[in-house]
Amino acid sequence: MDALTPADPFAVTTLEQLGAIYDPPRELVLKKVAPKLEPKSKAFIAASPFAILATCGGNGPHATPRGDAPGFIVPLDDQTLALPDRRGNNRLDGLRDILENPEVALLFLIPGVGETLRINGTARLTADPALRDRFLAQGKPPATVLLVTVREVYMQCAKAIMRSKLWGGRERPAAVPSMGALLAAHTGGLVEVASYDAEAPQRLLDTMY
Repeated sequence: MDALTPADPFAVTTLEQLGAIYDPPRELVLKKVAPKLEPKSKAFIAASPFAILATCGGNGPHATPRGDAPGFIVPLDDQTLALPDRRGNNRLDGLRDILENPEVALLFLIPGVGETLRINGTARLTADPALRDRFLAQGKPPATVLLVTVREVYMQCAKAIMRSKLWGGRERPAAVPSMGALLAAHTGGLVEVASYDAEAPQRLLDTMY
C-alpha cells in the first residue's frame, strides 16, 4: 500500500479476526474430506463434462477450464486421475505452473447439479504414447496427460450454484450421486442418506444468506 492509499480500518489480516467474524464450521463439514476416490466420487467425475484446474507457479495462480464429453477425466485407481490436455492456445499457464509447483486443485461441475466436487493433490505431466492413445478424440491424441495424485476429496454444497441460478432449472441427471450419498461416502457413513437428502432442499434455502 502506497502513501496515497488510505488504510482500511476494517481490513481482516489475522486468523483471530477471521474467527471472530465467522461461526466455526460444523463437525460434519470438517469430517467430510476423504483421502482417496471412492465409488460415489468416481460416479460424479464420470458424469462431469467440465472442471476447473487451479495451479500456482512463479507467475502466480491460474485457474483454467477443462472440458470434454462427460467422463473425460478418468480415475486410473483410487488415488490417481488422468486428465488429457486437449488442443488450446499453447500459453500453457497451468502446465508451466505444475513444472514449478505440483500442487493442484480441481473443481468438477455437472449441468443441472448444485453440488460440486473438489479435489486437491499433486500433479505431473506425461507424454506416454500408450496413455495418450487411450484418450484419442476424433482420431487425435492429447499432447500430454496430466496425472493427479489425489490427497483430498470433498463435496461442496449447492448454495453457490443455487444463488447464481447457473443451470436455470436444468434437470439433474439421474446417475449423479446425491449430496447425502457423497457425504456418507466421504465421512464413512456419518449421515443417513435418505433423511439427509430429504431435509437438504429446505435446509439450503434456510441458510442461503
